[in-house]
Amino acid sequence: MLSEEESVEERKVKVLLKLRKYKLIKKDKDKEVTTYVVKTPKEKKKMLIWCIPKDKTVGIAYLNRITKAMKEAKIERGILITGGRYTHAVKQACKKKKIELLPKNFPVFDIFEHQLVPKHEILTEEEKKEVLEKYKVQPYQLPQIKASDPAVKVIGAKPGDILRIIRKSPTAGEHIAYRYVVE
Repeated sequence: MLSEEESVEERKVKVLLKLRKYKLIKKDKDKEVTTYVVKTPKEKKKMLIWCIPKDKTVGIAYLNRITKAMKEAKIERGILITGGRYTHAVKQACKKKKIELLPKNFPVFDIFEHQLVPKHEILTEEEKKEVLEKYKVQPYQLPQIKASDPAVKVIGAKPGDILRIIRKSPTAGEHIAYRYVVE
């Protein structure tokens, strides 16, 4: 059973770390915010994850605090997680400040463990080039998947990325599809 102290938001962070393959460097907890410093697998850059427990509305004040914390730690990107909602001003400002807002409905479990959810992978630049050359297409000519799709959000894909979706099939064995992430 889960410990009483672990909030839903902290469980979301654990899922995020596992699925995006982030390496935890440091965790600090105070009465209002739990802060995680992680290293990303691809760029090998540090990222700050702020976890605000309870159903608090996140306004500009929280955004300014995380921005200040990012500057002090010399970190370029951040993620903000809360059980509450985000104000419109925060949603607009976070894009400029390279802060990702995780929605309230972000899964608390690994969605790829479900038998009906196929595995999604973000292609590297080399793989992307190979796929486009193999099929002789431009990225926008591939079937599209929205950036708001739960699987896309969970793995951290951004518009412009190409995903490999590997589906198990009783007749074909394995089916591989490629999707272009759009806004």
